[in-house]
Amino acid sequence: MDMTLQPQKAKGGASGYLTIDLSALRDNYRALAAKAPHSITSAVVKADAYGLGADIVAPALYDAGCRHFFVAHIDEALSLRLHIGSDAKILVLNGLQLGNDVSCAALNIIPVLNCLEQIAQWSAQAAALGKTLPAALQIDTGMSRLGLAPYEVDTLLATPDLLKGIDLTCIMSHLACADEPDHEANAVQLAAMRKATERFPGVPICFANSGGIFLGTDYHNALMRPGIALYGGAPSSAHPNPMKPVVSLSVAVVQTRTVPAESFVGYGASLRTTRETRLATIAAGYADGLPRSLSSRGAAYFNDVRLPIAGRVSMDSITLDISALPEGTLTHGSLVEIIGPNQSLEAIAEDAGTIAYEILTRLGQRYRRHYIHPEKQTAASSTIIRDK
Repeated sequence: MDMTLQPQKAKGGASGYLTIDLSALRDNYRALAAKAPHSITSAVVKADAYGLGADIVAPALYDAGCRHFFVAHIDEALSLRLHIGSDAKILVLNGLQLGNDVSCAALNIIPVLNCLEQIAQWSAQAAALGKTLPAALQIDTGMSRLGLAPYEVDTLLATPDLLKGIDLTCIMSHLACADEPDHEANAVQLAAMRKATERFPGVPICFANSGGIFLGTDYHNALMRPGIALYGGAPSSAHPNPMKPVVSLSVAVVQTRTVPAESFVGYGASLRTTRETRLATIAAGYADGLPRSLSSRGAAYFNDVRLPIAGRVSMDSITLDISALPEGTLTHGSLVEIIGPNQSLEAIAEDAGTIAYEILTRLGQRYRRHYIHPEKQTAASSTIIRDK
């Protein structure tokens, strides 16, 4: 992503710019699909496409050829149905809640059935409508989060009427440690998945998440469901990130000042300067998805120069030590890089003691959003930035 596409100064009241490169997003989707050409590659767009705007992200993926989308909740599915083609399949990972089976059936939304109660609810809805309804079936292969336990699989197969009226579109499970290729849990879960799915002959298998795609062909099966890798996050902690960056974030300077040695900075007076220090306060804080745990640990960048966070991260602002820059370099409205060429999602997450998923999904709505649309091309530039 070319940071030069961003304005040099904040304009129009913007506190910062969150740029989403839809061209890179689509390239990532196609690169993941190419890893397993005999599998169908879906897209996980839950949590508003990891905070990037499902109403824009999902259509871009649809245009790239994606026809299977995963969300977490029924309300996400209802909203998504308005933005992609009617031929797209939308699956709800958390399955059915009480009372939403009617909406699922009416809008051809596919629940992921995680327990015997959800199976009974969906079967009853099929009976009420006098038709067969599609569903995915999740089996717990060792994560102990969602899906049928082995004894529940036994119950299900011993009582065929439990699945009456249900067309199983796939059997799925979730890998707990796919981002750690050498973790023993991967092989244990693969063995458990094979054992379970042998009991459902002919039903397609959905197993590989982002990391799972890179574990090899044994994990690919009929349907893959990448999430974080689509958005530029690293699918594996053991190898360099092969995905294109999709997100960049720059934030505006609100004020600069010079303080003498022995000055306190920020809440709790947690930082005391040891020398005369030049500071800049920027217009984002933990309410904008930049965790308080970055206090006196994280950094921003300007022209490749690291600017350490000085003191505590506040709700709406962060103070930076800008002493490494020539005086006058940053002024009111100047933009500093939070995520970009100098600082990846993984880097800022590491400083915050968290994961890239959490950083991405918490960025919020207060930044000015720019979407780089690959279909908008001019002679001067291959991309164009547009506000949402």
